[in-house]
Amino acid sequence: MPFPLGQGEASPASLVATAPLSHSYKWSSIHASLHSATISKAPVIIPDGMGAASLSETVNLRASLLNQPTPVVSSGVHCARISYLVLNKRNIYPVNRNRKTCYSDGLQRKLRTTPLSRTGASRGTSADVLDDSDGDASGRSEVIGADEDEILATRNALAEARARQDAIEKERDLLLEELARSEAKQQEYVATIMRDKEVAIAELEAAKALFNQKLEQSVEEKFNLESKLVLAKQDALELAVQVEKLAEIAFQQATSHILEDAKLKVSAAETAAAEAAYQIEEQILHATEGTIFSIVQQSKIAIEKALAVAESAGDQSTKAMALFTDDMNPLDDILSVQSQNIKLQNDINNLESRLIVSSNEINRLQLELEQAHQRCSAFEHQVSEAEKAFFELQESSKKAALQQEEEVKSFLEKIKKDEVQKERAASKALKVELDAIKAAIEAAKETARFQDDAYMKRCEALERSLRASEAASKTWRQRAEIAEALLMNQRSPCEENESAFYVVNGGRLDFLMDEDSQKWKLLTDGPRRDIPDWMARSLSKFPKFPPRKTDVSEAEISKFMSLDLPKLDEVWSIAKEKPKEGDILVEHVLEKEVIEKKRKALERALQRKTIKWQRTPEEIKLEPGTGTGREIVFQGFNWESWRKRWYLELAAKAADLSRSGITAVWLPPPTESVAPQGYMPSDLYNLNSEYGSEEELKHCIVEMHNQDLLALGDVVLNHRCAHKQSPNGIWNIFGGKLAWGPEAIVCDDPNFQGHGNPSSGDIFHAAPNIDHSQDFVRRDIREWLNWLRNDIGFDGWRLDFVRGFAGEYVKEYIEASNPAFAIGEYWDSLAYEGGNLCYNQDAHRQRIVNWINATGGISSAFDVTTKGILHSALHNQYWRLIDPQGKPTGVMGWWPSRTVTFLENHDTGSTQGHWPFPRDKLTQGYAYILTHPGTPVIFYDHFYDFGLREIISELIESRTRAGIHCRSPVKIYHANNDGYVAQIGETLVLKLGYLDWNPFKEVHLDGSWDKFVDKGSDYQLWLRR
Repeated sequence: MPFPLGQGEASPASLVATAPLSHSYKWSSIHASLHSATISKAPVIIPDGMGAASLSETVNLRASLLNQPTPVVSSGVHCARISYLVLNKRNIYPVNRNRKTCYSDGLQRKLRTTPLSRTGASRGTSADVLDDSDGDASGRSEVIGADEDEILATRNALAEARARQDAIEKERDLLLEELARSEAKQQEYVATIMRDKEVAIAELEAAKALFNQKLEQSVEEKFNLESKLVLAKQDALELAVQVEKLAEIAFQQATSHILEDAKLKVSAAETAAAEAAYQIEEQILHATEGTIFSIVQQSKIAIEKALAVAESAGDQSTKAMALFTDDMNPLDDILSVQSQNIKLQNDINNLESRLIVSSNEINRLQLELEQAHQRCSAFEHQVSEAEKAFFELQESSKKAALQQEEEVKSFLEKIKKDEVQKERAASKALKVELDAIKAAIEAAKETARFQDDAYMKRCEALERSLRASEAASKTWRQRAEIAEALLMNQRSPCEENESAFYVVNGGRLDFLMDEDSQKWKLLTDGPRRDIPDWMARSLSKFPKFPPRKTDVSEAEISKFMSLDLPKLDEVWSIAKEKPKEGDILVEHVLEKEVIEKKRKALERALQRKTIKWQRTPEEIKLEPGTGTGREIVFQGFNWESWRKRWYLELAAKAADLSRSGITAVWLPPPTESVAPQGYMPSDLYNLNSEYGSEEELKHCIVEMHNQDLLALGDVVLNHRCAHKQSPNGIWNIFGGKLAWGPEAIVCDDPNFQGHGNPSSGDIFHAAPNIDHSQDFVRRDIREWLNWLRNDIGFDGWRLDFVRGFAGEYVKEYIEASNPAFAIGEYWDSLAYEGGNLCYNQDAHRQRIVNWINATGGISSAFDVTTKGILHSALHNQYWRLIDPQGKPTGVMGWWPSRTVTFLENHDTGSTQGHWPFPRDKLTQGYAYILTHPGTPVIFYDHFYDFGLREIISELIESRTRAGIHCRSPVKIYHANNDGYVAQIGETLVLKLGYLDWNPFKEVHLDGSWDKFVDKGSDYQLWLRR
């Protein structure tokens, strides 16, 4: 401990550090040096050999100069090799460089090493040293007088030094805090690096496990494909054998049928000819016999009459002779006889005429007989011709049979060749797929290898960073130890011969460096908080630092040298390190991303190919108006969709729609329109609408096709908005590529003065109605539809307001554009009575069926009848769902394959709400249309906005599992106030309402049934086991 030499002053004086000097100095020089050191605050050199008395005198001298009381120095004090003495304004105490023990009054004290100020280049000229090694106990003291002004100046200088020292202490505290923060951050970086290393190793292990799993799956798939290939070969051979057998049986059956038909035809011709000849002969015989018999009878009657007349004439002649002889007048008798003769003559003439008539009749009958003979000969000729034809038919049938046999043989050979080619193609495809799988495996291996390399390089980088951080930590530790050594006035072995002392920039060195646990405690507890009292007391024991040099020139000429420690921003950090261009790790990452994209594209292609293979012929076969018959349409917009970039938003939902089981998406009207919703089109070839640009539309359609979805375009063919006014101010002149005039508008449109023909349908009053009877109009529309189909990518049409023009024109447009699917909007009012819906809606559905007939049956139509009936039927009036014939009451019951069922669309629902479906009955409505025949349509708002996505997806899955399509039969078991029960197809049963029913209670329902969906009183579904 230092010896107290005064009170009231706290500022330390400069530090003296010298080697022992020669004993030849005299007291005068000592007094002068002491006087000058006291005034200039410079260290004093004390020669070796000065005794205790001399030391005491020197101390008294110092005290007198400082105007302080004289300290008492005990004579019992013995210091071993005291090399330095500190002269303070407050204390004077010896300092031992080699940490020797100083004894005073029997107490052992450990002297602290104190840094000293360096004022010269050598020990001889820089300071004076007080040394009491000679053991002199003279006890003399001298007092050097000083000027009081100089003492005041000295005090002022000491006050300034004290203020600068306070500033240096604050700066030191800041530097200590920065050092603690930097070390904490360094430890945090080390922990982060170790954590990243562990994560990288874990990811590497997971990637290896995933790669092994995928490799096993690929090997299993390979074996499955090989087994499938073998089975396919066997199936192909069996199929070829069965085809040969069937061909032989079909050939035999066909030839036998042909021969039997020919024989039957010949025998039928012969019997017909014989029957005709027999009938003619009978007719001739009957006619001649009747005629001759009538003639004979008439002649007999005439002869009898003539004989009777002759007899009466003979009687009369006898009477006349008697009268004459009796002298009577015979004239009267003669007259009577003459009259009778005349009558007889007339009778004879009549008989002759009848004979002539009968002869004519006989001639006619002879002619008819000859004609009959001619007919018989003609029939015979026909029979002979038939025989010839039969023989020719036999020969031709033989030739045809031989030709057919050859064709069958060639067909079988072709089938065999096709099977061989298919087998080769399948094997090639399998090889290609195996190669692709191998390539994918190799790519996966390569990716895994790249990952391993990347992880190894990352680990190496982490290790390098750890080593760098450890080296930096070691450097910090070394610098801290150096600073601590400097603070404790110790010098490292390499610095024993150096004369430079260093000033530490800051740090709580003892607290950080004494024990590692304290370091971790500092790192875990966070940055430095307020210094507790005990630490402040410990820190107060350290000596103060000299003032910091702020001027560059002053710092250059200063004898103090600061440690050149790096700033916090200059310390390397892996968290802030960014990959550089050309870095191998970055190239590996980019290559990995490319490989991952190729792998995903290959998986999508394989998945689409697998789905295509799994489709049945019924699902692939397309028919006009209904496609495959298994379509499920999604209306992909509502009345407010134009307010967004809708094509981009809808394209992002393509994958989700495909996963849900939807097969076709109905897109909004694509053309430029006066109304933002698109239903008032103007320039048909301008596809930049409120829904998006033409490029965005193409992108949307491509996304639909990538997910195997049909894209249906909403085309408005009934009306079109004009671009210009006519000279009389009527908007009836069109612009764009289809620059039509008033001749393209129907003449009975009351608002637009058209020059065309009368309309073939209803008038739409908001825009000019197009005259489809004009050849140029139909030609332009056909070209436009083909442009949409081929260049833009649409697959089918939704036709707006088809009541405005005849169905024959729709047929022409569909035949020209050949869509996969077409729907017509024929919206007509249902029949109501007293505000209530009528049960019989046959007239309404008949009008829709008539329009479908007008299109030739190649277009479907919305089943507005079923929608209207469901509005009332689902409110405990389920009896409305069955007609008197036991069929569904909508268009579905009459023509299900051309029926498109729906609950709401952009007109009936959305923000327009012209005819909204009951909100609480939506689930029952979708349960009905998604399980019944026809093509169901799902509205966008219901699927995404009303929270019905999961329910609708479940119903779609049940429709798919049961194999329901547009022609599935419906057998209705119950339809009353309590509920509705029907079997659709062979494998699905639906129940709506509160009816207490299950398949086991139905006598006429065969099979075992499992409940698939149970929504309580709303609906229940069963699938056949």
